[in-house]
Amino acid sequence: MSTALSVNLNKIAVLRNSRGGDEPDVVRAGTACLDAGAHGLTVHPRPDARHIRADDVLALASLCRARGVEYNIEGNPFAPPRPGYPGLLALCEAARPAQVTFVPDGDGQLTSDHGFDFARDAAGLRPLVAAYKALGARVSLFVDVGDPAVARAADCGADRVELYTGPYAEAFAAGDARAALAAAADTARRAQAAGVAVNAGHDLSQANLATFLAHVPDVREVSIGHALIGESLYAGLDATVRAYRRIVDGTCATA
Repeated sequence: MSTALSVNLNKIAVLRNSRGGDEPDVVRAGTACLDAGAHGLTVHPRPDARHIRADDVLALASLCRARGVEYNIEGNPFAPPRPGYPGLLALCEAARPAQVTFVPDGDGQLTSDHGFDFARDAAGLRPLVAAYKALGARVSLFVDVGDPAVARAADCGADRVELYTGPYAEAFAAGDARAALAAAADTARRAQAAGVAVNAGHDLSQANLATFLAHVPDVREVSIGHALIGESLYAGLDATVRAYRRIVDGTCATA
């Protein structure tokens, strides 16, 4: 089974917001990604609207619905609404994504950099997972590689976990990712043994993606934004998405 590629469009919105106005257009960028073969699109609307905004969430929902592809909305389910941000649940009620990925990020974080603490968060997550699943969405929980409690994602009712791959990417760049790969593979197997499927994301790139997929079993989906958008500045968005498709279509776990 090949791994699905979901393109995260946050960085397109960052560039637009840095100048104001509508360029670059996130819907046009999403369309280009889908035309090039992406299996779906991902957005992470934050309460401070630093990149993807509520109106983007709805516009991209219409695009994904029209194209019949997966729409994945990421966000912190514990973050309360505020002006300009109606809350993750309200956004998902309006957009009806195929998948919602819960991420425990705060306003001060530059990017998502850790998974849930199940000892602290499990009781609060259970009713939230149920509420989003009632919308017809699959629910995935962002988790740290090496978390010994990853199987508790099943107790929360989650369908999937997303492995935080930032430390793997750092180890790969440093020249020795063997320990990080072994930990990721072990974490994936622990989740799968509990009946929870596995996604992965954060700092995955053309350089390190094939190695990761070759060693971590049955990764259902990778969500890639920062590296993909950066690489597209040199090669173009169409060519870059097609290059990622060749990677996900041509690799499977061997260990």
